[in-house]
Amino acid sequence: MNDEEYMEIAYQEALKALKHDDVPIGCIIVKDDQIIARAYNQREYLNQTYGHAEMLAIEEACKKIGRWRLDECTLYTTLEPCLMCSGAIIQSHIQRVVYGASDTRWMSLDKLIHLPDPKLNYIPMIQSDILKDKCSKLIKDYFKKKRQKI
Repeated sequence: MNDEEYMEIAYQEALKALKHDDVPIGCIIVKDDQIIARAYNQREYLNQTYGHAEMLAIEEACKKIGRWRLDECTLYTTLEPCLMCSGAIIQSHIQRVVYGASDTRWMSLDKLIHLPDPKLNYIPMIQSDILKDKCSKLIKDYFKKKRQKI
């Protein structure tokens, strides 16, 4: 499978978050061309700050392969990882991160690694803008609908 096909699977995960009125972000982790973890945002459902799709997928992947290092894995997520998720990605040594929409409002993975002197012990390879328009539209439509309810 290619990046677009894997991102489509992450996108399908994101749609599941809508059932719980969570921000629609989906994530999968791939190792040796096999999906070893999949998750979607569940902060509202779990009532947990760390209920981001990436955090849940990283936890699942670690359990699946039996170690904390995910250095042979690629993480696909529909939105550029936030600061918390970026920290988990860096700490778990995920080899590659592929994301759809960029996070234009908050500190996120690309901004973090491009600081003048980020002093990071590890930086993953990053590929952005995979299914960007589709991923961006999903999130924008979600927040537009939320604002209309207020």
